[in-house]
Amino acid sequence: MTGLKRTLGPGQLAMIAIGGAIGTGLFLGSGFAIQLAGPAVLVSYAIGGLVTLSLMGCLAEMTVADPATGSFGLFAERYLGRFAGFLVRYAYVTCIILAIGTEVTAVAIYMRYWAPEVPGLWWIAGFALALLGVNLASVRAFGAVEYLFSAIKIAAILAFILLGGWLIVRNGTGLANYTAHGGFAPHGIGGIWTAVIVSIFSYLSIEMIAVAAGEARDPERAIVRAFRSTMLRLALFYLGSLAVMLAVLPWTEAGTATSPFVTVMAASGLPYAAGIINAVVLVAALSAMNSQLYTASRMLFSLAESGLAPVALARVDSRGVPVAALLVSAAGIAVAGGVYAWRPDAAFGVMIAVSIFGALFTWGMIFVTHLAFRRRHGAPAAFRLWGHPWTSLAGALAILAILLTTPFTAPFALTLVYGVPFLAVLAGVYLVRFGPLSSSRRKSGPMDAGG
Repeated sequence: MTGLKRTLGPGQLAMIAIGGAIGTGLFLGSGFAIQLAGPAVLVSYAIGGLVTLSLMGCLAEMTVADPATGSFGLFAERYLGRFAGFLVRYAYVTCIILAIGTEVTAVAIYMRYWAPEVPGLWWIAGFALALLGVNLASVRAFGAVEYLFSAIKIAAILAFILLGGWLIVRNGTGLANYTAHGGFAPHGIGGIWTAVIVSIFSYLSIEMIAVAAGEARDPERAIVRAFRSTMLRLALFYLGSLAVMLAVLPWTEAGTATSPFVTVMAASGLPYAAGIINAVVLVAALSAMNSQLYTASRMLFSLAESGLAPVALARVDSRGVPVAALLVSAAGIAVAGGVYAWRPDAAFGVMIAVSIFGALFTWGMIFVTHLAFRRRHGAPAAFRLWGHPWTSLAGALAILAILLTTPFTAPFALTLVYGVPFLAVLAGVYLVRFGPLSSSRRKSGPMDAGG
């Protein structure tokens, strides 16, 4: 059987985006970013949020025009050429597969809170099998579980912000922690910029809205609604929770040995508060991992449908699940297990550094693709990105600047070391498998037919 089923509603689509974007990047990665920038991490996340907002506008505009499985990978093929589509989809799917490993590594870290004597690899294997089961069940089951996970995270973050506000009033510290311990920006502009890279990793998976559109009912309405609600929620959840956290907790106490959210709750002195929030951040990691398994499998499905991957990856079962693509997507779990076994204390940072390249490359190419989309079709009526072409150009330049500075930042020194040879390998594979690089565009699709 072939063909995915349109069974996701608008609410589920929005929650899938929230599920991917509010995960380890916020609950654990924020501690990593705080170490780099201090309280000025708020500026870092605001910059990353603006880039993300522009990216979402580009995706919403193109996806409303043509809601197809594969989304930006297919658009790159259609508007920039088959080689570009090949690079974008393989870079992205590799990034997401490795990001799955990041989430499952975080799961092992969170479980230390309750069972420090149990080897982390046991938790990695157990939770991985459980989420594979959810994704193998059906698209509807995946959507229902992700909706529940995301609802728990949203409720917990709102409760955290309210409780944190109460702690600020109770302790009488006000905003003193914003300027203590070296000032608002203790590591200067360099620290702020390095933390922007972490913020992009945190916002990674927001593009899942576009990938999931191929299985959404009434995709035009669902995409626009998801775009608007997701950006509002991310602004509140990320900046709101970080602002409260930095006021309650000296930034020097944030780290990645445990979630800074748990550290804040432990400092509150409230019974069971730390354990409850640790359970929430565990759910957040599982939610993001669940979304990423889904997204990676659909991107592999899109590659196979375009003839750029083995045809077996395009086959679905009677429930509409691309089983082979899903199993291949789980490879990141094995990578994470190996890295965790090698260096458990450094595993999270290593996985971020390696996986971030695919995200940055993909986001940059989305901006470039959008420019080509507009050149061919003009401004669509259903939804359009404001400030074109400057928003797309600014987004592309910001991503390029981030990539070019990674070699000079210790936490991300591996990013280009991994990424550039990886792109070279992909180009070589394309040449061997498909011949000389072609500038031909994919001709099929609603926009092509109308344009």
